[in-house]
Amino acid sequence: MVLVAPDSFKGTLAAAEVARAVADGLRRGGLEAQEMPIGDGGEGTMDALVAALGGELRRAEVSDPLGRPLKARFALLPDGRAVVETAEASGLGLVDEAERDAWAASTRGTGELIAAAVEAGANEVLVTVGGSATTDGGAGALQALDEAGVEPKLEVLCDVRTPFEQAPSVFGPQKGADPKLVKRLERRLVKLAAAAPRDPRGQPMTGAAGGLSGGLWAYRKARLVPGAAYVLDTLGFDHLMRASRFVVTGEGRLDHQTLAGKAAGEVATRCRQNGVACHALVGTNDMDPFEIRLLDFASVREAGTRAKLRRAGLDLARPPR
Repeated sequence: MVLVAPDSFKGTLAAAEVARAVADGLRRGGLEAQEMPIGDGGEGTMDALVAALGGELRRAEVSDPLGRPLKARFALLPDGRAVVETAEASGLGLVDEAERDAWAASTRGTGELIAAAVEAGANEVLVTVGGSATTDGGAGALQALDEAGVEPKLEVLCDVRTPFEQAPSVFGPQKGADPKLVKRLERRLVKLAAAAPRDPRGQPMTGAAGGLSGGLWAYRKARLVPGAAYVLDTLGFDHLMRASRFVVTGEGRLDHQTLAGKAAGEVATRCRQNGVACHALVGTNDMDPFEIRLLDFASVREAGTRAKLRRAGLDLARPPR
């Protein structure tokens, strides 16, 4: 059996679509394949958790990153918890490239979605943070929670280990910030951190989603956990991985962030520790050979469409002799 455990190809293919295409190729090559779409806190994490745990998807009208009305999903789990995915309300994919505004983009919609989950009866909320259009340190979400008057227990699944103060320089450019704006964003986060009941600066994982995780940690006593590890443990990845001939993972872009808490990096690390070969199929490979050796990938291939993913799966099932 081959375990197929990819993350989403952000803005292009959902994790389930990637897993299905690769598995189709492997099966065409004569191998049995187990599909396990995963996430690390970013886009698709809620769907992965609901697929594993069961639950019900709901919708609420909230604000998108630029304040426009949006119908966004959240999930109610059988155990009374809810899952709120930041990418649903405050995601980078909700804003066209031409209208990205790292200064104006707000996490207010994520706060409104948390409040909607509490109103629906949730006693605890898992907030998956990653893939946001925002760098507001969670200020918008905090304001929405204050206005709603709710104080749920929060567990935040983080897709990176970046600390709060580094969020603008690390993630701001991809959200439309030039060097001058990055400096302004840094000053805004310093001000927010200085006023907080506890200072998020220097704390691992507080910079996820443009500092949303740090804002919830500093002002709402949220517990921060590595998203990829949480999801893999919840899905029972280790047991299936050890029983597999090899593992196929993937993500939209393989780069230095893969080493800093992303799902594909966590999969590769666990495979290496257990002596199971791990192959990566990605939209774009921006990793240098040394970084690839660190994760000990058996192979890395660019395959950014369903057709290419199916072909890559077939190639893995029928390696050259």
